[in-house]
Amino acid sequence: MAGRVNDDGFGEALARLRQAQKTAKGVSLYSRYVNRPLGRVLAAAAYRAGLSPNHVTGLSAAFSFAGIAAVALARPSWALGVAVYAALVLGFALDSADGQLARLRGASSPAGEWLDHVVDCAKITAMHAAVLVSFHRFGDDAGEGWLLVPLCFQLAAVLIFFGGLLTDKLKSPAARAGSAAPPSRLRAFALLPVDYGVLCVVFLLLGSQDAFRAGYAALCAAYVLFCVAFLVKWFRELAAPAPPAAPPASSASSTPRS
Repeated sequence: MAGRVNDDGFGEALARLRQAQKTAKGVSLYSRYVNRPLGRVLAAAAYRAGLSPNHVTGLSAAFSFAGIAAVALARPSWALGVAVYAALVLGFALDSADGQLARLRGASSPAGEWLDHVVDCAKITAMHAAVLVSFHRFGDDAGEGWLLVPLCFQLAAVLIFFGGLLTDKLKSPAARAGSAAPPSRLRAFALLPVDYGVLCVVFLLLGSQDAFRAGYAALCAAYVLFCVAFLVKWFRELAAPAPPAAPPASSASSTPRS
C-alpha cells in the first residue's frame, strides 16, 4: 500500500528533484534530455501520492513486461507498435523515477538497488526473447537465420549491463575519483545506439516486418560493436595499476579549530 500523501506540492517536489540529479557522465542524449526529465515528473507525482521507490519499480516492471508480452503474443501491426512503444517508454521513465524518488525521500537502500537491477536484467533478457518468439511465430517470409539476431542482441545487451555494473563495483575508490571528468556531449551522442530508449523507438516499426527487422538488426550490430569496445576498455581499467592514495593530512592541518 502507498504511504500517506506528502504535504509538499508537486512543483516543490519537482524543484527539489532538479537539485538531486546524478551525474550526466556516461549517459546518452536520450536519457539525459528525455528519460531523466520524464522520470523526474513521474517521481514528483509519486512523491506527492506517497508512493515508495519500490512501488515505482513495480509499476516500471508492470508496464515494461506488458509491452514485452505483447511483442511475443500479438501479431505485429502499426497499432501494436505504438502500444508497445508507449508501454516500454513509460516503463523506462518509471525506472528512472524510482531512483530519483529514493534520493528525494532519502530512502536509498541496498534492497531497493538490488530490486531495480534485477528488474532491469529481467527486462533486457525478456525483451529479446519476445522478439525471438515473434520472429518464430509471425516471420513467415523470413529465413531461420533471423532467429540468431535476437540471441546475439540478448548476449551483447546482457554483457554490457552486467559488465558495466561489475566494473563499477570492482573499481577502487581512487580510480572512481580519478575518472570524475566532466560529461562529454560528443560521447553522449555516440552512446545513442546503445540507449534503451532508442531501442524502444524501433518497436514503432512493427507494422512493417521488413522495416522492424532492419532496424532491430542495425541496433544489434551496434550493440555487438559497443560490447567489444566496452569489454576491452573495462578490462584495461581494472588491470591498470591503482592510482596512488592521497597522502595523509599532517597533524597540524588535521587539528580541529577551537
